Amino acid sequence: MGGDYAPEACVAGAVLAQQLLSSEDKIVLIGDKAKIEELLEKKEAAASAFEIVHASEVIEMGDHPSKAFQQKVNSSIHIGFKLLATGQIGGFASAGSTGAMMVGAMYVSKSIPGIIRPAITSPIPRQSGKTTILLDVGLNPDCKPDVLYQYGILGSLYAEYVYGYEKPKVGLLNIGSEEEKGNLLTKAAYTLMQGSKDFNFIGNVEGHDLFSEDIDVIVCDGFVGNVVLKMAEAVHHVVKHRKLEDDYFARFNFENYGGTPVLGINSNVIIGHGISNDIAIKNMILHTKGVIEANLPSKIKEFFK
Repeated sequence: MGGDYAPEACVAGAVLAQQLLSSEDKIVLIGDKAKIEELLEKKEAAASAFEIVHASEVIEMGDHPSKAFQQKVNSSIHIGFKLLATGQIGGFASAGSTGAMMVGAMYVSKSIPGIIRPAITSPIPRQSGKTTILLDVGLNPDCKPDVLYQYGILGSLYAEYVYGYEKPKVGLLNIGSEEEKGNLLTKAAYTLMQGSKDFNFIGNVEGHDLFSEDIDVIVCDGFVGNVVLKMAEAVHHVVKHRKLEDDYFARFNFENYGGTPVLGINSNVIIGHGISNDIAIKNMILHTKGVIEANLPSKIKEFFK
């Protein structure tokens, strides 16, 4: 029931995803049961192909995230986290209230022991068709050096097990490539990362390296990461406004991207963009399947033992 175009886009996206999944996979739709069944009928999709869990409430975008999560126990987000916590679903994805999703992630799924601060990522398209992973992109605007170091680990594990990159190359976003460049945070983080055996650190990277083919993971604090993400979204808006047709720049349309997992928590929680259309919902579901199959939380837990 979450997102600007819910529930229509959510149901339509689920129908598209279901056509690409195996018979062993099951999509669980959480929301107004009657409305979901009505939309499935319009799409000529069999309701029996899905599992539908009724939710009589919705956490609205204007609601206070933590209060709404606690008070609206019959909301789709609250019920989703309950199903996740009891092992009835393998992953929970939503394009609804990001704040409420983060409340559930932090207080229901909780951080993996040893993780200082979880992170969220964003895909940055490369011209080759591959993707660079940027983290953090807004969860933690203020970071300490050891948090950035852990982001290097989290991003590397995500790139390896979900994207299939062998020995992912990890860079630290900075204002220069030289070791001595940067502010107090990046200088201290560089010192920690240099020579690390926990991930393949390739040094400082600059803004013009964002779309490089030689970097798999770019680490930064959430303040900088969110600015970069919004800039990338603006690039697509400008290209679209000028009516320029280009396959590469079309990949900057974040409406069509699947969601991103919250890295560093005990469960598979995927957060989608509020403006997600049916294609984005489809991709979010498929990406959730990939994260589940990668068993990412277990990989992270094993690393931080």
